[in-house]
Amino acid sequence: MTLIKKILTIVLLSSASLTFAKGNADTIFYGGPIVTVNQKNDEVQALAVQGGKIVAVGNKDAVTKDWQSKTTQLVDLKGQTLMPGFVEPHVHIMITSVFEGLGLNLSNFNLPYDTKETLIAKMKAHLKNVPKGGWLFGFGVDPSRTSPFMAELNADDLDKVSKDVPIFIVNQSGHIGYVNRKAFELAGVTDKTPNPKGGGIYVKDANGKLTGKLVEPPSYLPFMAKMPNPTEAELIGAILGTMRKMASVGVTTASEMSVGGNFGVDKEIAIYKGLFAKNLSPIRVRGYLFSEAMPPGYKTIKSNEGDDRLRFIGIKYISDGSTQGLTAALREPYTYPKGSSWSGALNYKDDEIYQSMKSYFDQGWQISTHSNGDKAIDQTLKSYTKLLAGNSKPQDRRLRIEHFTVNHPAQVQQTVKLGVIPSFTIGHVDYWGSAFYNQIIGADRAKRIDPAGEIKRAGGKFTLHSDTPVSNVGPLNYITESVTRMWQLPPSKALGPDQAISVDDAIRAITIDAAYQIFADQLVGSLEVGKQADLVILEKNPRKTKPEEIRNIKVMSTWIDGKQVSLK
Repeated sequence: MTLIKKILTIVLLSSASLTFAKGNADTIFYGGPIVTVNQKNDEVQALAVQGGKIVAVGNKDAVTKDWQSKTTQLVDLKGQTLMPGFVEPHVHIMITSVFEGLGLNLSNFNLPYDTKETLIAKMKAHLKNVPKGGWLFGFGVDPSRTSPFMAELNADDLDKVSKDVPIFIVNQSGHIGYVNRKAFELAGVTDKTPNPKGGGIYVKDANGKLTGKLVEPPSYLPFMAKMPNPTEAELIGAILGTMRKMASVGVTTASEMSVGGNFGVDKEIAIYKGLFAKNLSPIRVRGYLFSEAMPPGYKTIKSNEGDDRLRFIGIKYISDGSTQGLTAALREPYTYPKGSSWSGALNYKDDEIYQSMKSYFDQGWQISTHSNGDKAIDQTLKSYTKLLAGNSKPQDRRLRIEHFTVNHPAQVQQTVKLGVIPSFTIGHVDYWGSAFYNQIIGADRAKRIDPAGEIKRAGGKFTLHSDTPVSNVGPLNYITESVTRMWQLPPSKALGPDQAISVDDAIRAITIDAAYQIFADQLVGSLEVGKQADLVILEKNPRKTKPEEIRNIKVMSTWIDGKQVSLK
């Protein structure tokens, strides 16, 4: 070894010893089960944190002997459970902030369902909050969870709310919208306006007249262009509110899956960078740029640009629509309405989406594709097979399929073989399971949605997510949903019980496996020495709680870098 190398080695060793000096921990947690989610799935008695990192896990006496000092903060769990902070691999922070924080939130995940009349009443009551010259903007109408089934809004319904105030309501799925005639007038969309590119549809009746229904986000653009933008302060406030809400349920890292989808890629990147530069975000964020918002030849930022708090890692595609919205692309027709020949539609031609993916894949970006229907999954797997051709370690690219809702055994096998990681909106089972089974796709296809059990048996990885604002963020709820597979609507029933997983498998899907999916597994996802001290303290141990009750466990506090997150 040369003299210079020896000196550098001594310096590095000295620096390490100073950084993690024993007897000088900032915080030691003890007094309750500590679920590490390491490879052995150990539960330990104590955990020590120094400089934002985990420096010791194990026996309480050993940890306190080696790491406690006069200044060490001791946190007695008093029987509560310490776990890795939850990793939410698929959310829409910006969209949720706009829809729920700045608009009228019409989402209803409880019983009884809304009716057209109750929805219209809620919108009328909200009119007083719409400023002069403003729009009534709302989110969360869901015909598949409206009584009677599939009672869908149209321009006539919205005109009953107001003929003077433009109205734009987005369906719970995010893939369908509803507008009144005033909105059509201001947006300049008429019966003769052609459908926009990218799968958008201005729905018309048998006489060629606009109904007020919009399909897929490209059809929203003329209306969004006329809506007044929120002020920067309003938008920042809404974003921080959404992030704090995530932190309040134990989320410490989240993947923003549609950067650019509302206000353009560069503007939204600047917003996120500004938040993190001021150290305002209570959570870590991994960003995926929305493909439809990417200008041709976009190279403003490079793949993997950022740091451990904010990093941009992927490009997100949307290959089809919503299963409960009857717009996902299926191999066979929907079973609703009875005798239907409609099977949805793809948003891209095969070569079109592949060539676009390849341009970003070759730059090093991770590729993520929304594919709800089996026909869309076919297209995505076909593109991924071509992208990974000749790659000796396809798993290193960690390609993603989002939702993977309607599927087949051969698709599961191919997904695992390619090292592709599906992420399931597990709320499909809970909130829409009955509708899928009894009306929308029939029993045989419904029993296979979100096939976590089959992916597990095939040796693959998977993750669980909310897709907020499609469903509410709640990782503990995902455990209950994926383990019990029970749908909400009485009479409740287990949907495809052979696709159920264990509590430990579900915990991995919201911690270490989710961290792996977003290239953060060396940073977070388990409680191991050297990782960041991103933690959540729970009222009870989910491993010792009945599966149906795990969703009700209280999150007592959330910690990032060893510091408790303020939710104010």
